[in-house]
Amino acid sequence: MTPKVEFHFDFGSPNSYFSHKVIPGIEQRTGAKFDYLPVLLGGVFKLTNNQPPMVQFKGIKNKPEYQRLEMERFIRKHGLTRFRMNPNFPVNTVQIMRGAVAAEMDGNLAKYVDAVFAHMWEDGLKMDDAEVIRAALDKAGLDGAQTLARIQDQAVKDKLLANTEASVARGTFGSPTFFVGTEIFFGKDRLRDVEEEIQAQKKAA
Repeated sequence: MTPKVEFHFDFGSPNSYFSHKVIPGIEQRTGAKFDYLPVLLGGVFKLTNNQPPMVQFKGIKNKPEYQRLEMERFIRKHGLTRFRMNPNFPVNTVQIMRGAVAAEMDGNLAKYVDAVFAHMWEDGLKMDDAEVIRAALDKAGLDGAQTLARIQDQAVKDKLLANTEASVARGTFGSPTFFVGTEIFFGKDRLRDVEEEIQAQKKAA
């Protein structure tokens, strides 16, 4: 029996993008299907008194340089040659994360996620500008105007808040966070552990 596997993500995290690109290989090798759960990283930080790395580690000698090196290694290892650091970073992701919730409600989450991750971390678009969002989604074959209308729905706003609060209650403090059953893993560098845990739980079932 394959365990339930979850990916709690925010588009504003480049490490969530990296994870998204690597997840299909894990799914293929394990037979598991990752359930994508949109959360608002700003809300996670607020609820956990956490800070983004660019703030948390500012002024620490050698750590930012090492983080860049580790990112470059990950990119090379997985052939993620289309990645580029978004020149508008950090981007306020409230609109596009609400859009993800709306897309999930409408049964179109996978296509939406692919498009927005690409626009954020391959095309370098300013994905907190409503007109940019609309045009980008239209280009991807999605209805940008409808998405911008849907994100104003109170039900969509409430669901994103509920997702975020529930994720934090389970132990989340940043993005990407993964759950294999009840086991929690944080960060793209734990994807190997995620894969091993999936296989371990399959054998134990």
